[in-house]
Amino acid sequence: MLRLTNTVQPYAWGSTSAIPELLGVEPDGGPQAELWIGAHPGAPSDAEGVGLDERIAAAPEEFLGDGGADAGGGARLGFLLKVLSAAAPLSLQAHPDRETAARRYAEEEAAGTPRDAAHRLYKDTEHKPELLLALEPFAAMAGFRAPAAARDLLAGLELPALPPGSRDLFAALLDVLAGPDEGEALRGATRLLLTAEAGAVGPLVEAVAQACTASEDPSARCVVELSGHHPGDPGVLVSTLLNQVRLAPGEALYLPAGNVHAYLAGTGVELMASSDNVLRGGLTPKHVDVAELLDVLDFRVLPPPLLAPRVLSEHQRVFAPGDVDDFALTELTVVPGEETRWERAVPRAVLALEGSVRLVSATGAQDLARGEAVFVTAAEHPLTVSGAGRLVAAGPGGPEAP
Repeated sequence: MLRLTNTVQPYAWGSTSAIPELLGVEPDGGPQAELWIGAHPGAPSDAEGVGLDERIAAAPEEFLGDGGADAGGGARLGFLLKVLSAAAPLSLQAHPDRETAARRYAEEEAAGTPRDAAHRLYKDTEHKPELLLALEPFAAMAGFRAPAAARDLLAGLELPALPPGSRDLFAALLDVLAGPDEGEALRGATRLLLTAEAGAVGPLVEAVAQACTASEDPSARCVVELSGHHPGDPGVLVSTLLNQVRLAPGEALYLPAGNVHAYLAGTGVELMASSDNVLRGGLTPKHVDVAELLDVLDFRVLPPPLLAPRVLSEHQRVFAPGDVDDFALTELTVVPGEETRWERAVPRAVLALEGSVRLVSATGAQDLARGEAVFVTAAEHPLTVSGAGRLVAAGPGGPEAP
């Protein structure tokens, strides 16, 4: 087992306090948005003086075993564990499937687009499905809802007099949303808003946001909040097309490829395929590529993407998507006097969330306090957990998880 020192990403939307509190350090006053725990080359964890990615590359069979490599067959860790803490909304975004990522990455490589360029879209060849387990009340918007619901909200607003371009855009939006095919209505409305001229969409966003201040509808409240952060951004209006998701602590959501979403506020444990491929359409100062986003989006009407756990015992739950086996997240409450034994020989990243827990493997032992993390190689199993506290463990998915 290797103790991990992990990178904190200072993205502008991050909370200033939640991750420092988890790590037991003083806040530095700046945003601390994501704690990365894994071997992604963008910010690999330090594994006792050597990058975890380097250690895996040097001994892939020992570290990954038979089932730990990425699903594309490479000798690399197939998952990335994070703690995410948002004090402001993230961008309107989605992630590609594996086939699209591999094809478009190869095209950008062939075109000579620098991998660190701001306009580079595909940083690697992998898809990026992801789940999030809320550690506190967590707000997000994710997946398209019925277009009729968005139309009802917008048509019921009392808007002020609009400039001609904005008035025409609003009429066109209501007309598109009334179409008979829900998927095509959502596709058309999203394209209409994200490709509209700034001079038309900006005043419309501001007028809709002002009208929404009188409403208690969750989607209307979201419009007001987003407009405060990103005035005039067309993504504010796209939010009316999406499901509003509110997670209580201990609840989770899952976002497959093509699911349009934006996290709004809160702290959670995030687990995903080891990729940094993000396609953005708005609500951000970062590079936006509307055409690429529209190409990958799933325009089906979907329910809020909640992910129910598989309950293994009174104290152990597993969150595992059914459509991918890149990862599964185990949440374990460790009770004094009881031991939990994990037999499966797979790589694991373990993060203590509360209390003090002890991990005993075939080769040694580690004691973890809140905020501390270790990497357990496949070769070190079985693994026994004891102590008093709570932890999460990331590993490969599949029906036999954990």
